[in-house]
Amino acid sequence: MGTGSSKNADGDGESHGGEEREDQQLYVSLKMEKYKLKGGELIPHVYGSVPLVGSWDSSKALSMERESTSTWELSFVVPPNHETLDFKFLLKPKYSSAPAIVEEGPNRLLTRGHLQGDTRLAIFRISADEVLEYPVFIKADRVSPFDLAASWRAYQENLQPSTVRGIPDVSINSVPETGIENGSSVSLELDLEHYVVPAPSTSTNSGLVYAANMTETPRSLTRSGVFSNSDGSVIPSHSFKDSGVSVDRPAPIKEMEIVVPDPAKVYSGSGMVESKSVGTFSPLQKQDSHRGLFVDRGVGSPRLVKSASSTTFSFDLKLNTETKNPMPAAAGAVAAAAVADQMLGPKEDRHLAIVLVGLPARGKTFTAAKLTRYLRWLGHDTKHFNVGKYRRLKHGSNQSADFFRGDNEEGVEARNEVAALAMEDMISWMQEGGQVGIFDATNSTRRRRNMLMKMAEGKCKIIFLETICNDESIIERNIRLKIQQSPDYAEEPDYEAGLRDFKIRLANYEKVYEPVEEGSYIKMIDMVSGQGGIIQVNNISGYLPGRIVFFLVNTHLTPRPILLTRHGESMDNVRGRIGGDTVISDSGELYAKKLSNFVEKRLKSERAASIWTSTLQRSILTASPIIGFPKIQWRALDEINAGVCDGMTYEEIKKNMPEEYEARKKDKLRYRYPRGESYLDVIQRLEPVIIELERQRGPVVVISHQAVLRALYAYFADRPLKEIPHIEVPLHTIIEIQMGVSGVQEKRYKLMD
Repeated sequence: MGTGSSKNADGDGESHGGEEREDQQLYVSLKMEKYKLKGGELIPHVYGSVPLVGSWDSSKALSMERESTSTWELSFVVPPNHETLDFKFLLKPKYSSAPAIVEEGPNRLLTRGHLQGDTRLAIFRISADEVLEYPVFIKADRVSPFDLAASWRAYQENLQPSTVRGIPDVSINSVPETGIENGSSVSLELDLEHYVVPAPSTSTNSGLVYAANMTETPRSLTRSGVFSNSDGSVIPSHSFKDSGVSVDRPAPIKEMEIVVPDPAKVYSGSGMVESKSVGTFSPLQKQDSHRGLFVDRGVGSPRLVKSASSTTFSFDLKLNTETKNPMPAAAGAVAAAAVADQMLGPKEDRHLAIVLVGLPARGKTFTAAKLTRYLRWLGHDTKHFNVGKYRRLKHGSNQSADFFRGDNEEGVEARNEVAALAMEDMISWMQEGGQVGIFDATNSTRRRRNMLMKMAEGKCKIIFLETICNDESIIERNIRLKIQQSPDYAEEPDYEAGLRDFKIRLANYEKVYEPVEEGSYIKMIDMVSGQGGIIQVNNISGYLPGRIVFFLVNTHLTPRPILLTRHGESMDNVRGRIGGDTVISDSGELYAKKLSNFVEKRLKSERAASIWTSTLQRSILTASPIIGFPKIQWRALDEINAGVCDGMTYEEIKKNMPEEYEARKKDKLRYRYPRGESYLDVIQRLEPVIIELERQRGPVVVISHQAVLRALYAYFADRPLKEIPHIEVPLHTIIEIQMGVSGVQEKRYKLMD
């Protein structure tokens, strides 16, 4: 410990601490190498004179500890100006009282951290014919007695029994605990808005923002109404009118062949499907013209149903040799799956296109935005391409419902052209290194979807994601939100007129709508409420598509708040030490009571709320005053594991482990503490927490730690991975994340300094 000075048996150690100080100590480490246990289990020992051992009695010799398979070590501390120590190595039987074997030669002499004489080998005569030789050396470091005292204090604190040992992993306090009083020092203002503080400028949306406006900016449009080639040249456009609709469209894109397959050949089935989730077979039924198994599952996880269709499209896999092979910024399972796909999977599978399908007002854009946020958080390079944004930039945002008629050939062609441009942009981005593209549009006809598959041949794998909703109340709510938020109706002063126009547009789409029955697809049927529904999958394989299905199974649009807060101030916070498992300070206890008061006021009308904590004392103790709600301890919510640096201050790390300090400073996201974790490791273990937060339909209060909350907050705020280690999550502050159909909003409450 310490780096003041280090010397070895050869005397070539360099002093790093300047002149020798009287207040420093020598931390001495004796080592024997290449020694493996022999018959009889002979263990290396050391014995000698005062003050090293205090006796030349071999029965009192100090045992060396195994450091590795063939290295044994004994450490001790002496003053730097200690008297000469004389000692010897010996081998003692582990299980018998047979005599010890003492090393040959004179006594070893240790003076001021140096071994005197020819001391590189320890020679043991086992018998007249057998002699064993083992390299030995010594390392001496000068350390401050204050460092030694701090290490001893941390060691003693780790030996203290946990104050929360008797608390079960799942508990609920129905009555206040003894000694908890909501006096004037812990009571809160009746109006919780009194504690609201401004959120960071890079936080989640503080107001309602139309999700499509947050998608990828079209690179094919150099300015409104003008298309450009990849080389920047402008594509000539033409004008035409039909039924009062004026459209400027580019010249036809070369090699754009639209092939409509024979519907009779596209879909075929035996009439029997397998339900993987329950392992039963049921007759194939029909409902609202959608093929597949429809089961009323009630509340709980949706049922995964394998479609009867086994039809697949075969492509000529010709991938540009210059295409980059993207790898996610991730650890664990995500990294392992990405490597496997790179080595074993088809080239086109290295890029994944999730193509949305569905009528307007079915939650496609919101689902696409959530999926984009999730995949980015896992480390996959993901972008959301919204065709409506392309259409508005090219043709304006004031198109009437006639523009969307299925018999308006010019309108259909114009919409197909902007879809093709969006697809081209997405594929170009993938070839530059992008991994997952979310293609957001109605894509409601086989003709459109076939066009997209033709463009994707040999470049990326397409999975269609169809959203179906039969709940009229949800559709009506989504329509009204659309009129309020969509740029298509921003210039329409008459709300009712906009509502009538949109319903005519919707009717136009319904006339030509063709459900997905081709290729690889995921169907989400009546999933948005979170209270039931079905999810169908067809021809889905691989790690990433599997994760996408699992995420979609657990997501819904039910509005509910999620409250994120750090534990109350701990004793290690007071001392500036990282990690540890200390209790909370007096200030932390005060915050715990204020937090209990806040939760009581904020969630007083919520019956389904729950409190989640880590398994560490400071988190559990912070939650202890909260009554009336179930409390669940999550090991996944524990603070980042600081490994060998646990319990140290950053100054101590900088002083004693300068290389580690600089490595962490250089890349906090990927830096892994020795025998500990990195932020990427934390993200991987938090994925089940994110999935469960998405699945929960009631409020959740998460009481955790700084690194963990940074990662959780980054998911909801859609912050880049590189920013996670630098996100501000102050003590004694509550971050409220409001999740719902309108997106994610944030509010912060600071209960105390």
